[in-house]
Amino acid sequence: MDNIHNTASTQPRTSYEEEFVRMMDDIDTMIESSTNPVHRKILVNYRRHGLLEVSGRYNELLSPNMTVAEPLYRVFEGSGSVILTGMAEVRGFYEALTATNMLVMWTGKQKMAVNDWGFAGEAEFSQFVPGSLLGDNVFQSMDNTGATAGASEYDADAFYLIRRTLAFVWHYNSDGKMIGEHVYEDTQSKVITKVANSDVITAERARELLSPLIDKYGTISE
Repeated sequence: MDNIHNTASTQPRTSYEEEFVRMMDDIDTMIESSTNPVHRKILVNYRRHGLLEVSGRYNELLSPNMTVAEPLYRVFEGSGSVILTGMAEVRGFYEALTATNMLVMWTGKQKMAVNDWGFAGEAEFSQFVPGSLLGDNVFQSMDNTGATAGASEYDADAFYLIRRTLAFVWHYNSDGKMIGEHVYEDTQSKVITKVANSDVITAERARELLSPLIDKYGTISE
């Protein structure tokens, strides 16, 4: 009975959950058709990184078998930017996302080109964001000081679904470990929709849904 219950609990219950669990379908196709071992290693690392990240298991994706000791993140959104240099800053970024309930995000319509140095691509990106933190820049209140005046049009007690297109370039070393992320927002693609609280995928629910998917291609060892 426990196995039946566990299987049922990991099945999508809403259209958002269906999108959520299928976020890496395009990457699965690339992995399974790849004949280059380096490219395959990069894609498997990226897939695992993304699923661990939105499951709140960021310490695992930042482990030495997946990420270099001093990664570099460059995220440009709206008129703002977040530049993170080194492991301490990157880890702090994930801790802040967790504390502000902003880790549940997913990609859709994901297309990329992979090479020995890493990959570049474009994807539709979706994220649930509390209205209290929503402004021109989703990441503008990462310091927990609250939203800026520009967010006054949003209901502070509600959640919103943000959809926009992002272009990205991720670099990897010759061992297939991630060096860093460069992410750029297409500001004209952003659509913000208020959603019912019952539609929101919580951090706990995200972990439950993704747990069976993370190890599809095995774990990554040194």
